[in-house]
Amino acid sequence: MNSTKIFIVIPAYNEETVIQDVIGEVQKEGYENIIVVDDGSKDQTFQKVKEIKGITALKHKINRGKGAATKTGIEASKLLGADVIVTMDGDGQHDPKDIKNLIHPIINKDFDVVLGTRLKNPEGMPFYKRAHNWIANIITWYFFGLWVTDSQSGFRAYSRKAAKLINTKADRYDYDSEVIREIYLYKLKFEEIAIKVRYTEYSKSKLEKQNLANGFKTLYKMVWKLIH
Repeated sequence: MNSTKIFIVIPAYNEETVIQDVIGEVQKEGYENIIVVDDGSKDQTFQKVKEIKGITALKHKINRGKGAATKTGIEASKLLGADVIVTMDGDGQHDPKDIKNLIHPIINKDFDVVLGTRLKNPEGMPFYKRAHNWIANIITWYFFGLWVTDSQSGFRAYSRKAAKLINTKADRYDYDSEVIREIYLYKLKFEEIAIKVRYTEYSKSKLEKQNLANGFKTLYKMVWKLIH
């Protein structure tokens, strides 16, 4: 573990009120290689990240989408020599204590990808999020032939091998499903690990903006790309 270079990638969009706390929690768990990609935020997210010493702060000039920001962070991690790359959201929903569970199968069991899954213990998860995820899981399985319990989770870990092989075109939330396709195409060895999700008042206020209609828009994009 000590000789393994572990990088944490955090895509962020308008997270000025929580991003420093998220970074602090990750650092508290002992992870020093942290890359935050500000995806064209309209607030002070980027400035807040730059205030913390030792953090690699990157910024998109325009909002390109969560998938694009995640890919930028992964590419930067590879350039910096990462052995294992963990991606997590920037709004505080993910518990950094789960990082060790995500990287363990890669470091000690020779897995290529570990997917954090919320649906093995969906306590407190809004109903529309569960419905959206199950629909996305079914569509992902139907088109890609690979069943996973949480195809939309952004809390994942990748070996260097997987990070080099995975090549997605999606820039927004459909990115997460495209990763499942890549796992199937390249026959990558993967495992699913239950993760804790923390629904704070802040995260719930953001979830209200991500309504079921927007979820179906994401699913529509997934299907459209697959049939064209």
